[in-house]
Amino acid sequence: MTAAEQNPAPEPLLREDRLDFAPTADRVSFSRRRTARLVREWGYPGLAGDAALLVSELATNALLHGVVRVRLALTAATLRVAVSDPWGERLPVLREATSEECYGRGLLIVASIADRWGVESRTVSKTVFAELALRRGPDAPVGPRELRAGPPHARTAGTVTPK
Repeated sequence: MTAAEQNPAPEPLLREDRLDFAPTADRVSFSRRRTARLVREWGYPGLAGDAALLVSELATNALLHGVVRVRLALTAATLRVAVSDPWGERLPVLREATSEECYGRGLLIVASIADRWGVESRTVSKTVFAELALRRGPDAPVGPRELRAGPPHARTAGTVTPK
């Protein structure tokens, strides 16, 4: 196998949006509405709700850690939602919250909606991403997804790719 086969060239971006914001609760709802609007404008109204929910869950988690960057990237095959925050040493963990806990369900929601999700560690920050596959055209219904995220012990250094 050649190096090009092991690491295929990334797909060219068709559309991209970035938004940096300070940690205030109203910025999460703004990001959610902005995401839904952009995904509809980009021709994928059927994915607008899922993408907005992914941004909401990931940005809410990152909100606790300081300045947040939300990035949407559209290729011919994938809509990627990525949220970065400066706390690289605090990696998210997929877990099931008890019925008494108020928090701890965000990544379960992300894992159930996204076709793929993970964490990219950086020197002093991290990016949590979720991807939605584009199926059969812009308005095609997106079918049910399987919970693809593995247990926390399945994670590796660098990019965390769920099973």
